[in-house]
Amino acid sequence: MTALTDDEQLDNFKSLTKKYGSAAVSGVLIALIAFFGWNYWQNKQLHRAQNETARVQQMMEQAQSMTGDAKAYNQLAPLADTVIKKDQNSAQAVQAEFVMAKVAADQGNYVAAERELKKVQNIKLDDEGLLQLVNLRLAYVQTAQKKYDDALKTLALVTVPAFKASADEARGDIFVAKNDIANAKKAYQSAWDATIARKQERQILQIKLESVGVLVDDPNIERPILKTQVDES
Repeated sequence: MTALTDDEQLDNFKSLTKKYGSAAVSGVLIALIAFFGWNYWQNKQLHRAQNETARVQQMMEQAQSMTGDAKAYNQLAPLADTVIKKDQNSAQAVQAEFVMAKVAADQGNYVAAERELKKVQNIKLDDEGLLQLVNLRLAYVQTAQKKYDDALKTLALVTVPAFKASADEARGDIFVAKNDIANAKKAYQSAWDATIARKQERQILQIKLESVGVLVDDPNIERPILKTQVDES
């Protein structure tokens, strides 16, 4: 395979984004980890604080039913405030802020989404994994605002091994946005290695690697993906 120039690699990534949509492949989207975050939290908190858990569940259901409604953020805010005032250092408070941040981001209001996540970025909670999710999601929101350096600093706070692949992939997305292909390759490769080690889903990550000119060997995925997919567009 002929080596691609940096411009050709960027064109590949842009073609990929056009085909799959920025919602599927760009680092600006917090929805990539939204459901993972919710499932993680549910498993940890299933038998704790049932009333507040029920309120957050209600928020989730309302948020889903109000998808596309410009009034969703303002209407859900009082319910979130009730949960947070009950115990601002609880996992339920963090999840309430997650919901508010996602609703704001879905409306394109990344400033509000960042504000919500920063409220719980440094709370006192004995749940390291949940706090790692706060920083991952915050980094995506900052990237959406082109605050790339802030996003990279936020990702530096993600240190738990279980989140390494997600953090490195987000770094790769940021470097692509900054037109820094060399560092994007390194970040995506690091994410790939961590993903392989943990046997996680990796097809989108493989596409991202190929978009910056790196072919990776995965017997479970046909290669190269990018050339086939982009040529169809």
